[in-house]
Amino acid sequence: MANTPKVSVIVPVYNAERCLRKCLESIINQTLEDIEIICVDDGSEDSSPDILREYEKKDPRLYVITQENTSAGMARNAGLDRAGGEYLSFLDADDYFEPGMLDAAYTACVKARADVCVYRCDMFDDETGSVYPGDWALKREYLPKREPFDYRAFRRHVFQAFAGWAWDKLFRRDFIIEHKLRFQHLRTTNDMFFVFAALVQAERVITLDAVYAHQRKRLPDSLSVTREGSWDCFLHALNELEVFLHGQGKYQELKRAFFNYALHFSLWNLNTLNGGAHVKLHDALKNNYFIKWGLLDCPEDYFYSKDEYGQLKRLMEMPFDLYIIDSMNRYRQKYEFLKNQIEALGVKPADEAGEALNAVMNSVSFKIGRAVTYLPRKAMRFFGVS
Repeated sequence: MANTPKVSVIVPVYNAERCLRKCLESIINQTLEDIEIICVDDGSEDSSPDILREYEKKDPRLYVITQENTSAGMARNAGLDRAGGEYLSFLDADDYFEPGMLDAAYTACVKARADVCVYRCDMFDDETGSVYPGDWALKREYLPKREPFDYRAFRRHVFQAFAGWAWDKLFRRDFIIEHKLRFQHLRTTNDMFFVFAALVQAERVITLDAVYAHQRKRLPDSLSVTREGSWDCFLHALNELEVFLHGQGKYQELKRAFFNYALHFSLWNLNTLNGGAHVKLHDALKNNYFIKWGLLDCPEDYFYSKDEYGQLKRLMEMPFDLYIIDSMNRYRQKYEFLKNQIEALGVKPADEAGEALNAVMNSVSFKIGRAVTYLPRKAMRFFGVS
């Protein structure tokens, strides 16, 4: 292998024994062989360290860093400090790549002299095995036809065109170092700031219209499932992004895009949290963040989604108990509508026509509506619903 590998793949690992081998195999078996693989064990308490050492002995391209448990963000930073490749790739230990991903992305980046490359991904349900597309993670309709491009070519949707995670992207290492980009020390949402700070500063962004990354969903012990313990992490990430935009002198230029993303991401988090975390986030948004960001100073046509603007108004104007009842009723109605659509299709998720069905069944509206429809009486009483 050359002194400077073409790509450094950085994998933060924490208690990932059940999925780790598939993840590592997907990297080791890449058709692009001139790579280094940096695995950062973030204080795992299961057999993950043993698995990592096993693979380290088998493949000289793989290097293991061990640290006390901090966060995936700090683990990625440790990998960044060790990485020497021309480009950087990040993969979570419960996900995996297509075999030709690094070859395709690296080749495209070199040809275009790209700072960032974004490719498509999909999601697979760990419980059911169902696979559904992640089309919302790369929204072609928001992007210019000519590539490469920079943020000015899609400034209205700079925070909406791509997902704020790092594992479906390739980054030029010198670009990351030049702009001193680091991951945040947060339990969750620790890569959102890194990604959007990179996209706002990148001069040459390209995309690949092929699915190269697969994200595993509904792992029982994953951080995305246990967000109740870190319900405010995304707020810290949004705050850091706002401060960054001011520091770059780009806040006024990207204010509308930031406001719409902040509202969308806040409502998504609120709508998918349960119990006490839901109440805490509701109060934080109503009494602090929506006011601090200035969302209430903007007219309705400033927002891209009338539904999200409507929820913002109801949240700010209604007492909590009435807001919850109203939200439940709305999700009941959406759920029944989507359920009728599914029944009318007459297909199963595994059928050829089931891709659209999977998208519906995995939508926030359908999931919350289903939960609300079958909400236990105890929970109904907690929210004051009879």
